[in-house]
Amino acid sequence: MTKFLLHISLLVGLLLVPALGWADYQAGLDAIVRGDYDTALAEFRPLAEQGDAKAQFYLGAMYDEGEGVSQDYQEAVKWYRRAAEQGNALAQGFLGNMYHEGHGVPQDYQEAVKWYRRGAEQGNADDQFSLGSMYHEGHGVSQDYQEAVKWYRRAADQGDASAQYNLGNMYITGQGVPQDDQEAVKWYRRAAEQGDALGQFRMGQMYNLGQGVPQDYHKAAKWVRLAADQGVAKAQFLMGSLYNDGQGVPQDYQEAVKWYHRAADQGYVLGQFKMGRVYYLGQGVPKDYAMAYMWMNLAAAKGYSEAVKVRDILEKLMPPHQIAEVQRWAREWKAKGK
Repeated sequence: MTKFLLHISLLVGLLLVPALGWADYQAGLDAIVRGDYDTALAEFRPLAEQGDAKAQFYLGAMYDEGEGVSQDYQEAVKWYRRAAEQGNALAQGFLGNMYHEGHGVPQDYQEAVKWYRRGAEQGNADDQFSLGSMYHEGHGVSQDYQEAVKWYRRAADQGDASAQYNLGNMYITGQGVPQDDQEAVKWYRRAAEQGDALGQFRMGQMYNLGQGVPQDYHKAAKWVRLAADQGVAKAQFLMGSLYNDGQGVPQDYQEAVKWYHRAADQGYVLGQFKMGRVYYLGQGVPKDYAMAYMWMNLAAAKGYSEAVKVRDILEKLMPPHQIAEVQRWAREWKAKGK
């Protein structure tokens, strides 16, 4: 539903629909907005079969998402390709995605790049971002940071938040551009102000460290909290650290534990280590060697050396039967895929 509505707004806002079939086409769009996919299918299929590229794109998207039809990636590819070959930029990008993911076609990064490029050259920001990512990662093309920056910038200039965030990363690392913390902050801020969680986290980091901006723990806490509320584990961990140290927020060990726990529950190793530490010290929670051991064991299993040291200390303080029980807890927790 979200995917459809996003591209409906793009299509209606950017593309003109020919008079022929306009009423049927509009009826299909209206049906998608209502979530009435059966009606949308009935309106789009005849137009698609007559060669209407926009209807072909939407029909492909319905097969892609399994909305109003059984999900069928091969059928989605068929309709995306028909629209893409007529020059529909949205379809070109989506066809690129199918090749990138290997949905309905064998995975083929070079073919993905081909279709992303066609959409990108028409000015489609999503495709520009995707093409930049391919150059960044060296997928389907030789790795080329300058080319990645070029395409990220084109998408970022159109307001694409993911491209703005990635462009900030290029400046922070000096990949494809001279290293420039202030320029990185500029692009992170643009992404963050659009609600991009990673951009918000980066803004929090930059204020926390005083990197590219004057150090300001209050502003750091503001941005980190926004990212943490969106579920970014690193932001949740940093939020816990800010409460633990009283930086930008009143010192509050219980609040620190809350945020460490959220990060740890997502499998973030530093959050797991901190949870072990607070139970070991009894800081914000009652002292509990069993819980401390469980969290340290989880962090140690991911190779975190400090957790191994504390776990080994705890083993000397606990009876063997308790250690066995806690190890069972840890195995059950890991089985959940954390």
